[in-house]
Amino acid sequence: MKKSKSVISPSQMRAVVADLSERDKRLAKVIAAHPLCTIGRNPNPVSHFESLVESVISQQLAVKAADTIHARVVDLAKGEISPQRILRITQAQMRAAGVSGAKYKTIQGLAEAAHSKRIAINELHKIENDAEIFSQLTSLWGIGPWTVDMFMIFQLGRLDIWPTGDLGVRRGYEKIYKLKEEITPRELDKKGQKFSPYRSVVAWYCWRALEK
Repeated sequence: MKKSKSVISPSQMRAVVADLSERDKRLAKVIAAHPLCTIGRNPNPVSHFESLVESVISQQLAVKAADTIHARVVDLAKGEISPQRILRITQAQMRAAGVSGAKYKTIQGLAEAAHSKRIAINELHKIENDAEIFSQLTSLWGIGPWTVDMFMIFQLGRLDIWPTGDLGVRRGYEKIYKLKEEITPRELDKKGQKFSPYRSVVAWYCWRALEK
């Protein structure tokens, strides 16, 4: 099964962050204080299918908890998360691993769509139009905007995704710009327009801004 590989070189990313730093001085300080953005350079590549399963597991969970549950699911799948192996896992086994009933239904639906080739999951990187990928994936039960945003940023290396529904991005933006009130997803959507076509990179530094 095809695994994601590096799609954005360090030199390309340095050019992107230099552009963003010139546009916005507050953001420039955060960029200077942290390592180079790693979007598009996945040190541990997985298939698109496994990446989506990971994103579903991670919904509304802390990173450590999500990692623990994902590791259990990998064990249930005998070392490889593929549509065929996921379809053999029972709901009782998934629940014992910590996967909720709703997430089990989502993961099974994803596996069925991939196995039947209703959606060519592992060919999604060939689609240049982000909106088309969004449309295909959100047609599946339980796959919402956040899951697709994370997939397009971290798996496909798309540079202009603006995940305004992510709480960490909103809190990080508030910290960078010293906002006294919480920003809404709609307000953040407008604020982010000036950073196009590199909004994914800005989101990545919003997350970094929250790190101690």
